[in-house]
Amino acid sequence: MSSASLHSITIENGGKLVFNDAPKSPITLKTRYILIRNGGELHIGAEKCPYNSTATIILYGKSTDALNVEHFGQKFIGVDKGGILELHGRKSLSWTFLAQTLYPGGLQSGAYRFDKYWGSRGINVRVIDQGTAKVLAAHRFDTHLWANESRRLQEFLRCQPRGRVVAIAVGDSASRRLTLSARNDLSELLGSKEARYLGYRQPWAAVGVIGESSTVEDKQLYQPNGSTDMAVARRDFQTYNGIHFTVTAFSEWVRGVPHCGFRVGVSNSVILNLMDDATSWLPGDQIVIASTDYSMHQAEEFTLLPCPECNIYQVKIGKPRYLHMGEVVDGIDMRAEVGLLSRNILIKGEMEDSCDGQNFCHFFSYDTFGGQIKILRNFASVHLSGIELTNMGQQILGSYPIHFHLAGDVDQKGGYNPPTYVDNVAIHHCFSRCVAIHATNGLLVKDTIGYDTLGHCFFLEDGVEQRNILYHNLGLLTKPGTILPSDRNEIMCISIRNRVCGNYIPVPNTDCMAVTTFWISNPNNHLINNAAAGAQDVGVWYIFHRAPTGESVGKFPEGQSEFTPLGIFYNNRVHSNFKAGLFIDNGVKTTKCNDNDPREVLAIDFARFRPHQNADPRQPRVPAVIDGLIAFKNNDHGAWARGGDIIFRNSGFSDNGIGLTLASDGTFPTDEGSSLEVTRSVFVGESINVGCNGGQNRYWGKGAHGEYRTLPRNRTFPIRGFQIYDGPVRLTQCTFKKYLSSHGRYCSALGFFMRNPWQISPQNNVSQVKLESSVNLEVFFGKPGQWFGTNSLDGDWTSIFHDLDGSVTGFPDTFVARADNYLVRHPGCLIVPRWNGVICTGKYAQLYVQAWHPENPSLLIAKDLYPSHPLKLQGVNRRAPYQQYQPVVMLEQAYILSWNGSTPEQIVLYPINFNRGDWIQVGLCYPRGTVFKVMSDINQRPNGGVHSVKRYKAASSLSILQKNPSKSLYFFDFSSGILFIILQAKHVRKGHSYCSKHGCERVRILAHINSWETSSCLQMGYSKKGTSDLGHLSPLTGRVAASCSQCGAPQVAITSDPHRTYIRVQIQSQSRADIQNGHKFAFIKVNDDVFLFEKPGLFFVTIDACSGEILSRQHFDTVQALPAADSIANYIHATIPERSITLVCSRDDSGWPLIHVSSAFLRLGAAKPIKFFMEGSFAMLGFKGQLKPAWIKIISHSVGQLAASLQQYVPLKLHEYGCPGKVKENRRDLKLFQDLISPI
Repeated sequence: MSSASLHSITIENGGKLVFNDAPKSPITLKTRYILIRNGGELHIGAEKCPYNSTATIILYGKSTDALNVEHFGQKFIGVDKGGILELHGRKSLSWTFLAQTLYPGGLQSGAYRFDKYWGSRGINVRVIDQGTAKVLAAHRFDTHLWANESRRLQEFLRCQPRGRVVAIAVGDSASRRLTLSARNDLSELLGSKEARYLGYRQPWAAVGVIGESSTVEDKQLYQPNGSTDMAVARRDFQTYNGIHFTVTAFSEWVRGVPHCGFRVGVSNSVILNLMDDATSWLPGDQIVIASTDYSMHQAEEFTLLPCPECNIYQVKIGKPRYLHMGEVVDGIDMRAEVGLLSRNILIKGEMEDSCDGQNFCHFFSYDTFGGQIKILRNFASVHLSGIELTNMGQQILGSYPIHFHLAGDVDQKGGYNPPTYVDNVAIHHCFSRCVAIHATNGLLVKDTIGYDTLGHCFFLEDGVEQRNILYHNLGLLTKPGTILPSDRNEIMCISIRNRVCGNYIPVPNTDCMAVTTFWISNPNNHLINNAAAGAQDVGVWYIFHRAPTGESVGKFPEGQSEFTPLGIFYNNRVHSNFKAGLFIDNGVKTTKCNDNDPREVLAIDFARFRPHQNADPRQPRVPAVIDGLIAFKNNDHGAWARGGDIIFRNSGFSDNGIGLTLASDGTFPTDEGSSLEVTRSVFVGESINVGCNGGQNRYWGKGAHGEYRTLPRNRTFPIRGFQIYDGPVRLTQCTFKKYLSSHGRYCSALGFFMRNPWQISPQNNVSQVKLESSVNLEVFFGKPGQWFGTNSLDGDWTSIFHDLDGSVTGFPDTFVARADNYLVRHPGCLIVPRWNGVICTGKYAQLYVQAWHPENPSLLIAKDLYPSHPLKLQGVNRRAPYQQYQPVVMLEQAYILSWNGSTPEQIVLYPINFNRGDWIQVGLCYPRGTVFKVMSDINQRPNGGVHSVKRYKAASSLSILQKNPSKSLYFFDFSSGILFIILQAKHVRKGHSYCSKHGCERVRILAHINSWETSSCLQMGYSKKGTSDLGHLSPLTGRVAASCSQCGAPQVAITSDPHRTYIRVQIQSQSRADIQNGHKFAFIKVNDDVFLFEKPGLFFVTIDACSGEILSRQHFDTVQALPAADSIANYIHATIPERSITLVCSRDDSGWPLIHVSSAFLRLGAAKPIKFFMEGSFAMLGFKGQLKPAWIKIISHSVGQLAASLQQYVPLKLHEYGCPGKVKENRRDLKLFQDLISPI
């Protein structure tokens, strides 16, 4: 039987349903559901014998049907206790990357289209570069009305170099003043036979090549009724890269209206170049190409076309609408993912024509009641591979395309051998998630695609799921759904209120709007080689359930997931997400709504990631390592991480609104001190990936160089590479490129969290940073305006970091702070106006102040060096019975604290980040009749214990206090109303802890205030009260002069194949015009090796494609064209060895054209002979070998064009190069994967 339609199927008690594998007899099974239990089995293929025919299972039914199977619902394949489900389709490449950039319309310059009706009178001309299909010039010559237009037309055509394509279309009429001389030029230069006889209002179109004897042309007679047939000229050409394109010109009259135009576009179809062998992809298969821009909606689907001429790395498609990058850009791998959506085993839901039943039809116009696969605990065996799921999932809790529901341990630990897996599955156009892992551990999800789905895609549900392995999966176009608050968009969030209490209206930005491709609710899971290529909100989100939720309530102690160490995170990429690529922060609300908290359960909530050994906060911290993250074109953040300790390394960030923000676990006094770090990473502001307008990209405007490009957030949004929030954070061995501020938009390598009400640690530090010459704003502290507001919140004022080695400022061991923060300044500081910053020497720490009764005053604090420049801090009151402030202070200085309003009755001072012996003098303003009780103690933060309590005594004078800083003394100056205390740390502090291992030293001041007068002590004289010693506050000296060889990221590029070696090549030619303008050198650069060329001619540099060794350099003087041509041809054919990367550069080539050598470049990968231009320029990245790599690039420019230049990251040791011996690759990803799946 080749097909069957059944009501339902139950397989049990040893029953088996096996699909026959007959390639010529596809099978279709239609049923409401299939239930497998108690020894029942469903088999389509086997792991070692994949199914080769075509099988389709259609699940049908409407949500309004009465049928509802307990635990499963409707339209399902369900596996209950004892059931076996084995589906194994044909093995195929699941997804790969583009190996060559795919341009809109298939051409690098884009498809060209021009239509004109009135206003086109005369001869309309387009000049096209034959090597690139780029339209170089567009002019109109009104040879009907003006006599001098013929002369201008002749001058224009005569200045075009030989080989240029010229397209001509008459608009209205062109013959009246078209001179015989101009007609002759059209005939001689283009080979036109019709130009001499062009008559009044005759439509004429021609496409020819300057210097060739024939042209394609068409002419029609004008008709008295005002309508003519269309004159169409069409001719095919080929670029140097082998792309076939068509140039079309046309001219006509339509009911008395003239119409003419041009088209330049790919001839028929486009060949995709891929990174992997795609011979398993067949004509008729569906593929998807991910967006490489800010909008996920630029993902495009294609049907593969027959392509007999394709090699094993190529497939053929139709014409794309958008730009999809296929190369490493400015050192960051931006190659688009390409996924196969078709499989030979298809499971799909049968859908209604429109939304039906109670399925949120006010949000969805289409039916969302699809099919589902659900697996319950104690199943016997489930393995899914090589299958396609579409129209699956329902907007109902628990009904997903693939759902492991409360299945427990599904690997060897649970007795499953082989372990359970979902491998090489395509899930697309589905209605609720992709793969849901619910209270299930040890599941392998590998090579699986989730495309165009609603709600979180790869979804870990209750916060108890652990040891699951997500390896080489692709998720893209993840859209909002309705099931959980975090799934919903703004409208859904406000509208769905059936689980909130009272009249509470959800707040979208804080309760919802978190739909994510990889939703990881427990950190003890493993992500390797995955791609989150476009979600409405976030690509990968580590979210923390303070307590297990749903049906897992009570399985873990409260807070355990926040303390659980991170599993493996290696070589994942996130791009084209609206909010963030990677997000490590927050939790979900774990309780139902109540009067005190009316929000819905599972709304976004507060949590912090604090990994410790064995998830025990009493044991040492375990750093969470984010290794090999690539984040680009995320509208807001490339990555945001809060917690500690967290380390980012070997990562790349490009074209994000903000590259990376690191925020601390918490701040004093709730946190004992932790750190975050980013190292060996690359940050790029605005790359050469300019994006593509359309596809729901919100902002299209000018970049730093005046080029039009897509923009993040807003046209004026201040772009930042690395953003400091609070800290402490470390930035070391990182490279910054292309952070260029322009008119109306700040763009800085380093920046600070905007409108920050909280503290910033002076232990934030940077070292071994490389700021390339393309960075013109190294640091920016903000300025009042649209984005920074008043720029006067506490964290705004106190922004600071420590430049350990001077790699940012040029001055080692200096601090960089806001220019108008006089608490950190001294006379030796250097002001940097464009940063709104200041560079200072000195030692810095923080003073933490708690103020009780009243709890809401603002604090004025002034250093005695600058009494007229106090800093006003608003403080933060986060549901605490006190106000808290954390100014950064310079050590060994004196400060006065006053209050805007009544003086607090109790003040607690903590010297935090003080090392033993560090001190400051503090003066506090009080009314003159105040009586004090001053005490010190050491607070043990974890348990709230207090020890080493001491009562302070009153000193008789300020000088006695100053001479005895280690004694427990205070002095109250009745004349000024200032209470003086010296805060000095007495214990050793280690690492990033705020305090010593003994606890936090503090001084508590209890004041009995008899008068409520407002003290004006800030206006009193400081000269007799200060203890500040300016001797150690020297001006800046010792500027770093030499370049830092160890600075910056050590990698040439951050790529998704880190086992592969890349070289960066740059070619810059020079035309005659460049030399006349004073440019001395052309050059070729290979990584850091620069080869300068001062002589005219052609220059070759050859590189071994297997080892990267530079083999030779060769110069050819082209002044004598013919001898040079023979030498070049012989060099290419006989001297350059096989498997060679060949770089070619020109300088002042007055001897062009080298006609005799042009075909020799075919041996280096050109698709056709090269056209060299007199006094032009030439650059080529070629390869001599059996196969033609996709990275080959050729640019040949004529006089008047910019000098030819190119930059490319070229991989070494590719399989197609044919390197001798077996190429050894250090596949750390495979090693990690094998270790994870090895038997326990």
